[in-house]
Order: sequence, then structure tokens, then C-alpha cells
Amino acid sequence: MVTVPLASQAAPPSERLLPVVGGRTWIVERRGDLEAMWQQLGEADFGPDERMPYWVELWPSSLALGRWLAGQAGALAGRTCVDIGCGLGLSAMIGAGLGARVLAFDYEFAPLPFARRSAALNGVPQPLWIQMDWRAPALAPGCAAFAWGGDVMYELRFVEPVTALLDHVLAPGGRAWIAEPGRSIRQPFLDHAAARGFACSRALTERFEHQGHPVTVHILELRKPGGAHS
Repeated sequence: MVTVPLASQAAPPSERLLPVVGGRTWIVERRGDLEAMWQQLGEADFGPDERMPYWVELWPSSLALGRWLAGQAGALAGRTCVDIGCGLGLSAMIGAGLGARVLAFDYEFAPLPFARRSAALNGVPQPLWIQMDWRAPALAPGCAAFAWGGDVMYELRFVEPVTALLDHVLAPGGRAWIAEPGRSIRQPFLDHAAARGFACSRALTERFEHQGHPVTVHILELRKPGGAHS
């Protein structure tokens, strides 16, 4: 993945990442890297809802999720899909490029202007980018055939709200794909989802090099009971 500085007149100052996913190079704009953003944090960012700028990075789980979605064109085309914690918007853009109607949300507003500009630069239909708290979803029940998220399950306190969100937005038979790097929280999450009636499985395990280091990412599939979506 290549990082390309933008012109100095860009506001706010930003740079481009150029990940290759699904056989094409994507343009993903961001405001510096995590280390640079970390230096700008204040005391208010360390409250109960820690506003850490994790969105500024393309994590291995996001890249693996993007590759997984790129192989799901037949399933996604024409379907309404929800991207959970979309960050810089790579997986949302991939879904939109495959013909899905994508609603992409993040708890933070900051990444959304970058995501919107990236979608325009990549020439894909604009997802609906919204700021939203997954604890209070402003979405109609059963609105989506598919939902996905990359590395959104990293704290125990997320298990209940994320599972409840998936139960709320997915239509009967709908599927969710959660990409995660083998965190210990995976099993409590799957157990909680199964208790809600979801059929849970591991759709893929991918091992690859990321920034010079070997990484492993799992794609978890949760299917809501009822109907069927192919």
C-alpha cells in the first residue's frame, strides 16, 4: 500500500493511501496517520466514549473485508447494505462499486468528508455517509440484506450493541460479515449472537503480509433467522 502526500493547499492537510483490493487500486484519502492524530488529542477525547482516531488507518481487517466483498458481487448487486463503523470508507466504496446500495456510518464525523471525496475520486456511486451511534440506530428495522464491519469488535462493551444493531437492521435471512484479527472477544461475541438466534460461522481465514508483518484475519458470518438472501 502506497502513501501519497497531497498538495499543500488541501484543507485539511491530507494524504492518499492506494490499497490494491479486488484487482484495482483504490484512492483513500485521510488526514495524516494515527501517530500524527494521536498528538492532537485532548483530555475530552479520553472520556467514557474514547474518541480515539482509529478511523485514520486502513487496518488489516478492513483490507481482508474488502477482498471478501469483492468476491460477493452476485450477492450484493442491487441490495441494501449497511457498513458499520465505516471509517475512511474503503469497504463501503467496494460494495457500492459492486452495485450495492450502501449506507455507511461512523460514530465520528471526521472521516466522512474524506470517505465522500474518495468515493468521487474512485468513480463509484456515493454511499449514504452518516454519523450515527450504533447504540441508537436511526434505521428502519429489517432494512438491509447485508451488513459488514472491519475490526469493530475490540471491546467487551461492544458485544451487546453491535449484536442488537445487526438484529435490528438485517432482514430475515440477512447476513453480516465481521472481519477481526483473532481477538479474545470473538467467542463472547459469537456466543451472544447465537443466543439471539443468529447462525454463526467462520467464512474465511486469510493470512497475508501487512506493512512487513504477517497478519491473520477471520471473516465471521452471522445469518439472521428467517427468509433467505443469496
